[in-house]
Formats: sequence, structure tokens, C-alpha cells
Amino acid sequence: MRPPRAERVRIAGPAGGIDALVETPADDRVAAVASPSRFGVVCHPHPLYGGTLDNKVVYTLARAFVELGVPAIRFNFRGVGASAGRYDEGRGETADALAVIAYGRERWPGASLWLAGFSFGGAVAVRAAAQAAPERLVTVAPGITRVVMEGVASPACPWLIVQGDADDVIEPAAVLDWAKRQATAPVVSLLPGAGHFFHGRLHELRATVLDFLGPQKEPPSTAGE
Repeated sequence: MRPPRAERVRIAGPAGGIDALVETPADDRVAAVASPSRFGVVCHPHPLYGGTLDNKVVYTLARAFVELGVPAIRFNFRGVGASAGRYDEGRGETADALAVIAYGRERWPGASLWLAGFSFGGAVAVRAAAQAAPERLVTVAPGITRVVMEGVASPACPWLIVQGDADDVIEPAAVLDWAKRQATAPVVSLLPGAGHFFHGRLHELRATVLDFLGPQKEPPSTAGE
């Protein structure tokens, strides 16, 4: 796959400017679709522990979206990189995610949302989903023990959880128990031997995400026919 077209943008957020990277498919066939039917937003891991939009799991999720012909937005939460503001324990970060989603909806009117997140960002994505109503949700090792999830509505869309069973940051049993209590049952993919950061397992993570989202590929362009 050819590298996507990358565009650094500054998005207006509730705590000030949000630093973001928009990646759009470079494939000529997909690029010919002037108005994509979907766009993706990916939320990164914990801001206080080195999480940024350049995290390799976040990168893998965004590239999976692009591989399916879907533009993807990675962004830095408040206080990370060039984004304004300060860490806010998941509350303000949820508002940041919603601001980025609003930007995507303004840029691609009528496009459905694919929302994703890793670790802390996975929990934030679940929190944002209640208001954002994504078409698909992908959460990788969601940090449900690191972010307040009490009172957060269960996502109403088709939903994937990818969890390593050797995760030493987010307890796998806690994630599986939480998943069982959701009103909308997620698809759960448990990767044997995978740790929290999926070292050496990113190809499996990518394949799992593509398998979940694959049937939703963008149709070929009919331009010029």
C-alpha cells in the first residue's frame, strides 16, 4: 500500500488548539472518491505515561483505516505535544475526542464515524461513543481501570475489543468481566501471549482489526465511467 497523504492540522478544542494528523488514502482509485462515506478517529494512550498520536498501536489502527480507504485522524490530547491544556483524568480528553470528531464531520459531511482507541484512549473512545454514535468502535486493551467508566453508556454500535492475555498494565480479566456486563456485547479477540504494547504482535492486531472492519470497504470510484 502506498503511504497515505499526511496533513498536520490544528483543531479548535475546549482547552485550546488540538494538534492532529489527518491521513488520507493515496491510492488513486480510493482518492477519486471526493466525499468518503466514512472517516476514522484514533485516541492515544495515557498522556502522563508517554502516550501520543505517534504511538505504534495508534499508528497501526490509523493505517488499518486508511488501508480500507477511510481517512484517519490521529491527535494529541490536551497537554500532549503541541496541544493546549492540561491532563484532565479522561473527562477533558473525552471532550477533546468529541471536538476532533466534530472537525471530521464538518470536513466530510454525511460521513459515518469509525472510532478507535488504545489503552487510556480506548476508554476515552468508549466514553465519547455515547455522544458521538460511531458506526464502528475498536478498542485495544481499553484502560477501563484507569479512567472513570461508572455511568458510561454501553456503545450501541458493532464493537471490537482486542486484548492481550499477557497484559501487565490493564488486567485482562477486568476487561473481559467489564465486556460481559455491556448491554451491547462486543466482539472480543484475546491474543494469547500478547502484552499491553503488542510487541511483535502488531501484524496480528492489524489483521484482527481489518477482519472486523473489512466488509465495510469503500466502494470503487465510478469517476470517468
